[in-house]
Amino acid sequence: MTTIQDLTIDRRTVLKGGGALVVGYALPGSTIPEAKAAMAQARPLSPVLLDSYLSIVQDNSITAYFGKMDMGQGLDVAIGQIVAEELDVPFDRVTVVMGDTALCLDQGGGSASAGVQHGGKPLRNAAAEARRVLVELAAKKFKVAAGNLEVSDGMISVAGDASKKASYGELIGGQHFNVTMKWNRKYGNRLDASGKAKPKPVDQYKLVGQSIPRNDIAGKVFASTQFITDVKVPGMVHGRVIRPPKAGSQPIAVNEKSIHKIRGARVVREKDFLGVVAETEWDAIRASEAIEVTWSEPKGPVFPTMDKLYDHIREAPVMRSSAGSGFGKQVDFDEGPVKKALSGAARVIKAEYEWPFQSHASMGPACTIVDYRDNVATLWTGSQKPHHARDGVAKILGLPQNNVRGIWVIGPGSYGRNDAGDAAMDAALMSKAVGHPVRVQGMRNEGHGWDPKAPASVSFGTAGLDAQGNVIAYHFRTKAFSAGDMSSGERNPSDTYAGMLTGWPNATVYRLANPAESYGFPSKLKFWEVIPPLLQKASPLRTAHFRDPLGPQLHFASESFIDELASAVDADPVQFRLRYLKDPRDVAVIKAAAEKAGWETRPSGRKVPKGDGMVRGRGIGYAQRNGATIAIIAEIEVDRKTGRIWPRRYTAAVEHGLAINPEGIRLATEANIIQATSRALMEEVKFDQYNVTSVDWESYPILETPDAPESVDVVILNRKDLSPRGAGEPSTRPVAAAIANAFFDATGVRMRRAPFSPANVKAALG
Repeated sequence: MTTIQDLTIDRRTVLKGGGALVVGYALPGSTIPEAKAAMAQARPLSPVLLDSYLSIVQDNSITAYFGKMDMGQGLDVAIGQIVAEELDVPFDRVTVVMGDTALCLDQGGGSASAGVQHGGKPLRNAAAEARRVLVELAAKKFKVAAGNLEVSDGMISVAGDASKKASYGELIGGQHFNVTMKWNRKYGNRLDASGKAKPKPVDQYKLVGQSIPRNDIAGKVFASTQFITDVKVPGMVHGRVIRPPKAGSQPIAVNEKSIHKIRGARVVREKDFLGVVAETEWDAIRASEAIEVTWSEPKGPVFPTMDKLYDHIREAPVMRSSAGSGFGKQVDFDEGPVKKALSGAARVIKAEYEWPFQSHASMGPACTIVDYRDNVATLWTGSQKPHHARDGVAKILGLPQNNVRGIWVIGPGSYGRNDAGDAAMDAALMSKAVGHPVRVQGMRNEGHGWDPKAPASVSFGTAGLDAQGNVIAYHFRTKAFSAGDMSSGERNPSDTYAGMLTGWPNATVYRLANPAESYGFPSKLKFWEVIPPLLQKASPLRTAHFRDPLGPQLHFASESFIDELASAVDADPVQFRLRYLKDPRDVAVIKAAAEKAGWETRPSGRKVPKGDGMVRGRGIGYAQRNGATIAIIAEIEVDRKTGRIWPRRYTAAVEHGLAINPEGIRLATEANIIQATSRALMEEVKFDQYNVTSVDWESYPILETPDAPESVDVVILNRKDLSPRGAGEPSTRPVAAAIANAFFDATGVRMRRAPFSPANVKAALG
């Protein structure tokens, strides 16, 4: 099997202008023979080579090669800060190249909020090692000991003799370091490598910790940024995939003559995969609408009716059950001890919470270009895992991995496994069939209707109290569709529609997770159960990762239930949490959020005025995630007449270890909260027994400006004694619970079903 170590593309064959200017978007102009020649002549890209992580050219500019990508959070800025810090150069001297499989190692793409937490580590170590090597080169040049040299702004000089100095560019510009690194032999998020040099201690940082602004805003505001939909390749044709009118149907017969009047239009069919291509996008759209297909009829209803969804989850057989907190990690457990503790309780509290399917609903449908010719392929993709997309395209085309190059180009959004992976495989099959580069782009109804969905779930909380109102037993269970009906990447064609439709075997993995918190109840058990998918193959309700996979639904349930326990003993929600939390970091964020918000200590759910007027309340939610911890307080208004909830103000306290870029953390937290508010208040996939029916912004509404909060205050607890932890997802987790708990405070009524739409609110109040 070909591995990434066998790649034969040298970055210097695809970088121009001395290596500092990325011209990946200009590559459509290159020819396939040129690409093959580059692959044949260049040396490997390997995690054991310092040159795989950065390069320096004569003008002292530095390029860092980062095997992840940025989803609009300014990750490249943080990585640039890390590299510049270790090299002792100004920040603006560093360019970060991301997500090009020919130039960057596989560091897992965008996933697990690991961009800085894990992805930054090998870049930091490489920069420190490069500095060490450069100092040694200068020592040799000036015939002095390395300890007699000083480094400032990329210039190395002899201490006490300013005439003896050399820049990084003079010492190594345009040359390879030819230095090996110690590699942990892992690819993906956990890839790490280190050299002889030790990185700087935190107290010497000058750039790390500064709020350096993002550099992508101007291009987006002034429409100069090139998105995936803007990429054009010579000879490119346009493709559209033909989806069945009913899920579970297969094409029986296709009348190819039905599109013969459309110039250049032709059918692409391989087994159950069906598409059309044409010379222009409009002609491809026309062909997709005009083509005559005879479809098989499903044997019966594919999905339950929407009103039976949660009953289906409760009654469905369990495929896997575990007390493990991680995705799919099997941990055996015994319910006996906690059930025994519950049986001796003076009082037992129970509640159930329901969460719907939710759609990625990216701002634009997926788009991918694949150019397959002469057993070589290049793909341009908006996937957040371009290395995975490359691997999947290689497999579905039957090519060695080193014959495929993946180039990430910013797309309409991702935050998990959206439809970008499907578009990559669709375009690959079409390009192979027609012998031209093929651009595949979906329509709005296809993006909403056929993208992977976040799984629906039901959570069950049971707790026992003693006679004094202390929690003596805690039993929390979630039953849901798997988070792994499809992988979070597209490395395996089985995880894409094209793969499923062309005979690749089913790849469902039964996995879920438990809420992440540190409540220290005397007897405690958390476990999850996963049920089968509704449709095994090519389902519009197939489930996969969505931002902070499972975090919102799990913590909506668990933090709402904690609030219910506080209410049961007439306790203040903040004080109740502080009474049972065991992790001092968790205690710190809750106290910080409460102080910043001016929290009034009192039980929630006070008596509210009767009638249809406006009422207000406040609620809290907290969670851990991958070493980070966060608490959020929501202050909301509820219009009891219309059912509208408006989260008017949020206060968040976040602790992500060392803060590389505080402003980046603040903005990421705010963005998380806004998106999570949309999911809590509005987002719900609607479906009938054969199809998804929420296929546009009217039937699948998202948060708009009038419903956005007036303010989001963020308190950052900067722990310089801890390594950085991811900030891309954690603040998504507690939002729904904070809103639901504030709703109870305002109305005295519990919201146990999401979304908190006007209809659901009025039903709860009614």
